[in-house]
Amino acid sequence: MRTSLRVTWRDPGRTAEAFDEDGYYRMGDAVRFAAPGDATQGLIFDGRIGEDFKLSTGTWVGVGALRAKIVAHFAPYVRDAVITGDGRDRVGMLAVPDQDACRRLCPDLSGAPFSDVAAHPAVRAAIAGRLVSFAARATGSTTRVERAIVLAEPLSLDRQEVTDKGSINQRAVLACRAHLVDELYAAVPGAHVIIGASA
Repeated sequence: MRTSLRVTWRDPGRTAEAFDEDGYYRMGDAVRFAAPGDATQGLIFDGRIGEDFKLSTGTWVGVGALRAKIVAHFAPYVRDAVITGDGRDRVGMLAVPDQDACRRLCPDLSGAPFSDVAAHPAVRAAIAGRLVSFAARATGSTTRVERAIVLAEPLSLDRQEVTDKGSINQRAVLACRAHLVDELYAAVPGAHVIIGASA
């Protein structure tokens, strides 16, 4: 994307960093061909490059692509996911649940707060089973999710965890819920942590 924009408000240094050596604006979006090998079919948004991170092994995790695979594989119980593992030895996730689908697994909790539903053995078993089957398809440590926590508290617009367009702000969620991330990686996992049987 070529642009004539040349000055960021009162910060010429940041403005310069926003453009590459050819004068193109660095959007931070990753894209892929809609039809592999055929550029005439256009491009598809494939996540934000700024969300990607390295494991402690030095291997990169492509957050956008991994999140899309998780949403497809963990449906209908997971609507979205916040990927964890920056500087850690394995990938985990904070699962954004489809509350209605999860509630259908435990009709005995009709009317109960969602925190009770998220902790129900049927919900935990459904997520654990998908962790196992997802790991079986993984091609390496960066595509295998070993632990998950189902978020009992919805993401907050006020805390900027969600944008006004409904997209997840991964960095804000990880900052606001750092205690849950610590639980995911604890040597003795907390009660909220779901571990795939093969992890």
